[in-house]
Amino acid sequence: MTERKKKLIIIQISLLVVGSLIILFTYSDLNVSDKEKIITSETQKRIDEQLKNDSQDGDIFFNIEYSGLDLAGNRFILKSKEASNKKTNEEIVSMKFVEAFFYFKDGTVLKIKSDSGVYNNKTLDMKFDGNVIAKYEGSELFAQKAEYSNSKSFLMISNNVKVKDYRGTMFADKLFFDIKKQTLNIASTKDGKVNANINLK
Repeated sequence: MTERKKKLIIIQISLLVVGSLIILFTYSDLNVSDKEKIITSETQKRIDEQLKNDSQDGDIFFNIEYSGLDLAGNRFILKSKEASNKKTNEEIVSMKFVEAFFYFKDGTVLKIKSDSGVYNNKTLDMKFDGNVIAKYEGSELFAQKAEYSNSKSFLMISNNVKVKDYRGTMFADKLFFDIKKQTLNIASTKDGKVNANINLK
């Protein structure tokens, strides 16, 4: 065997040994202590328990959209950036950052926005809470609560109600619109008076 071949064999054996050692230390955790582990077994147990509880409680959805027809045949679209439900009552959906559009048969559109809301996907009833803003035919409405009952056919708006349009501004405690009868009741608890500024021109 020549001197050159001996050197090549020694180099190949050396490379094989170094490669084996690198593989051994890379894929072996013999020298890794509990402190050096990314997630301890205790933390992993807590995460598994939390995931189990979350799956039992219900589901969380992002950027959801519901659409359908109400009992009067009007089309609606309900959107939410975040929503959740409980497995014990899956038809009730709690929502955050809510936006709803009601397309009426006469061609008009009602738009409602709120911080949060609740939707019953069985009865199609909706509740809007916090910074409620509604826009309809050039009028703007501001309140803290709104409730649309498809099953009982009414729309109720309450808590610091303010209506602004080209005819003026009105303040009230509650507006109750009966969809079947097409009537509007305005209520105020402050001395039984409704504060309104109407432009008669």
